[in-house]
Amino acid sequence: MAEFRLPANSTVKKGKFFKADDAATNVRKFNVYRWNEDDGENPRVDTYEVDMDKCGPMVLDGLIKIKNEIDPTLTFRRSCREGVCGSCAMNVGGTNTLACTKANDEVKGDINIYPLPHMEVVKDLVTDLTHFYAQYSSIKPWMQTQSPAPSGVERLQSPEDRAKLDGLYECVLCACCSTSCPSYWWNSDKYLGPAVLLQAYRWLVDSRDENTGERLDDLEDPFRLYRCHTIMNCANTCPKGLNPAKAIAEIKKMMVERQG
Repeated sequence: MAEFRLPANSTVKKGKFFKADDAATNVRKFNVYRWNEDDGENPRVDTYEVDMDKCGPMVLDGLIKIKNEIDPTLTFRRSCREGVCGSCAMNVGGTNTLACTKANDEVKGDINIYPLPHMEVVKDLVTDLTHFYAQYSSIKPWMQTQSPAPSGVERLQSPEDRAKLDGLYECVLCACCSTSCPSYWWNSDKYLGPAVLLQAYRWLVDSRDENTGERLDDLEDPFRLYRCHTIMNCANTCPKGLNPAKAIAEIKKMMVERQG
């Protein structure tokens, strides 16, 4: 699993401590990374004691309780609370995951929460995903066809062809896998990373798409595809249980087969 790593030339100091009510008997500590460019201070870790008898079961519930009742300055992304939007991706207990699907009980000891590793931090737990989404856009993640659309009906595919998309379409673009990948850490300017390559394979394997050759041409590059070294951090950390490394291997296989 990928551990959170600090940005170069930075230190994280011990920050503020927020004690729970003395009457609380079921208390856990949330150690949360804090950084705000506007205050000119180094990053710090603030500690919040949370009464778990008055908190929901997920890590995101704890963060929402902290923001609503303890420290309104805490900043993080969240939306659906059901693991389908990818907004609340962060590093919890040393593992990239979705805070809304990570149960507090799954974390032993203090709950340590950091932003996704090796990403520029905007504020607190919010990272800058601009480059990640630009890479996603570069693979043209929509159906491309040359033949005329059938009149009045959908472009159909067999149940067998539809089944090939299982394990691919479920990706929510949370970036947990890409930010756990050492190859992406060091080469993210050129390497597309596991999340985007899984999405690329989703369209390569779609029987309705008619632009397979051009898609493969776009990926035929020493860095865009071939920086994957099958470390498997991506599959280990994916909160949706997907296997981007397998999808990348299948793309490489397609590259070899078309040359034969």
